[in-house]
Amino acid sequence: MQPNELIARGEVWLVGAGPGDPDLLTRKAEKLICAADIVFYDALVGPGVLDLIPDDVERVSVGKRSGRHSKQQESINDLLLAAARAGKRVVRLKGGDPSIFGRSAEEMDHLGEGGVRVRICPGITTASAAAASGHASLTLRGKARGLTLVTAHLKAGEPLKLDWDALARPGGTLGIYMGRAAAGEIARSLIGAGRDPETPVMVAVNVSLPGERLIRGKLSALAFLVQTISDEDPTLLLIGEAVAGNGVPVEVAARVAATV
Repeated sequence: MQPNELIARGEVWLVGAGPGDPDLLTRKAEKLICAADIVFYDALVGPGVLDLIPDDVERVSVGKRSGRHSKQQESINDLLLAAARAGKRVVRLKGGDPSIFGRSAEEMDHLGEGGVRVRICPGITTASAAAASGHASLTLRGKARGLTLVTAHLKAGEPLKLDWDALARPGGTLGIYMGRAAAGEIARSLIGAGRDPETPVMVAVNVSLPGERLIRGKLSALAFLVQTISDEDPTLLLIGEAVAGNGVPVEVAARVAATV
């Protein structure tokens, strides 16, 4: 099969770009990128992944970062539909996994209504990559029997409305995407709902990229742990006994200590 035969003309693939490191891209994702006529990519797609796009493939930035949207979601939907209707092989490249806070359902619905076939190539989500970098497990026998992923990203002026009672229950790991700005509120709400203030947390910044930082501490200190993190740096919060860092190698422990 030739590379461009992976994508039919007028077809759209939603492709997970992983956490940023091109070595964490799936083989299928790389093949799809090389088979595309046009690639629409998010702001969180790593530069090393973008370097894999062939020079003759059109690339369009549709990046969205907190508080700064270069394209509204409705506009992105329309761009994808127009490219597919023009007979192009379309790749929509999304950071992490398209189905985890990637708004893939909205794009699939819009394209489906327009008569365009959509397919999905999954990617490694940031929570998995962060746990790997920190030599931690997202689950832990007897202590963390489940994993809950939520997002703290909000429209300007909106309160953070989450089921804190459910999230505060012990026995699981909590992963909070885009949680840096709301870290203080998150800690207060979880503790107020009964989560132990001593619960281990790991703040993961720029996961898998050269500037990655892993900051460990306790839930009660979460607001302090994020103080040195820039608004520009993608940040994930991992909360629970499983991310305590037991067995972390010396070089990782030293890097963590240096950032706190």
